[in-house]
Amino acid sequence: MNDFGSGHPFGGQGTQGSSASEIPPMFRPAASAGGPDRVSDPIPFRRPGSEEAADQRAELQEELHAADPAPVNNGAEKALVAEPVLGPTGRPMPELPEPRPISIHGNARVISMCNQKGGVGKTTTTINLGAALAEFGRKVLLVDFDPQGSLSVGLGMNPHDMELSIYNLLMQRDVTIDEVIVPTSVPGMDLLPSNIDLSAAEVQLVHEVAREQTLQRILQPVISQYDVILIDCQPSLGLLTVNALTASDGVIVPLECEYFALRGVALLKTTIDKVTERLNPKLHIDGVLGTMYDGRTLHGREVMERLVQAWGDTVFHTVIRRTVKFSDSTVAGEPITSYASTSAGADSYRQLAKEVLARCLDE
Repeated sequence: MNDFGSGHPFGGQGTQGSSASEIPPMFRPAASAGGPDRVSDPIPFRRPGSEEAADQRAELQEELHAADPAPVNNGAEKALVAEPVLGPTGRPMPELPEPRPISIHGNARVISMCNQKGGVGKTTTTINLGAALAEFGRKVLLVDFDPQGSLSVGLGMNPHDMELSIYNLLMQRDVTIDEVIVPTSVPGMDLLPSNIDLSAAEVQLVHEVAREQTLQRILQPVISQYDVILIDCQPSLGLLTVNALTASDGVIVPLECEYFALRGVALLKTTIDKVTERLNPKLHIDGVLGTMYDGRTLHGREVMERLVQAWGDTVFHTVIRRTVKFSDSTVAGEPITSYASTSAGADSYRQLAKEVLARCLDE
């Protein structure tokens, strides 16, 4: 059975199974014999203040007294070594440096926001990560590569009023990218808009020579003008998504902290591996981003735990929690970093921007 449908650039070359690491099954261990099932028991996470941490501090205190029982500073006890603060992924949160300002722009890193499942936060992450990077002085270009045009709408554009879109850039040789790029309300962040016309490009590109490199060709003239180019992919693994992966240096996988979203990542990993092998050897998974996380629910904590088990350090330390401010900012047509600048959501994306700069751009 083929991994890809008709018209896909990898069609006809089926593979059995998946090359991705297996996602641990979702199950809860049964209770001990003779006792009732305790399916509501939370996953134990070690946090400062927990009973385990208190026991460890007590043991350390006893060791300190045994080594040096004499009073210090008029009877004051030696300060205990502070435990690292554990983040929602169950790992210690890193100390991320403030991004340094830069005076010379260019040599952009192209990053695709990719997940074949819809509604996982690809567009929201593209808008708000781009805005946070722009706040740190980076020149950012957002590419709306989804025929639904959600990225363009989320930045206040009317899809019916567009004279030119990325579709014209893909299919008409006489249209230049500078004619299509429009500025946004965020200083330093521009947009390559899209609308429903882009849906026709997937059919028309099938007959083109080097069809998988079309987006790479049209982005090449502006690589020297931006520091980061973020591509918002459509929720599928079709030809448009393959174009985005071929044009990219890295991939960020937004993943809703929900079981069905977790299951689909293996198929995406297989597609990324094929593109890396056959079309774009430099392609690299920059990170997996947990979105719509609610640490109050057992299911959310279980999914996050299994995500870290399967992907390890590839999972970003930053986690995007659920908040109504994201929906409100989308209606307002602006990023959350400007709509609700002091909100927890805005702070999360600023933290993610620091992590992306430190991890992916070697700063």
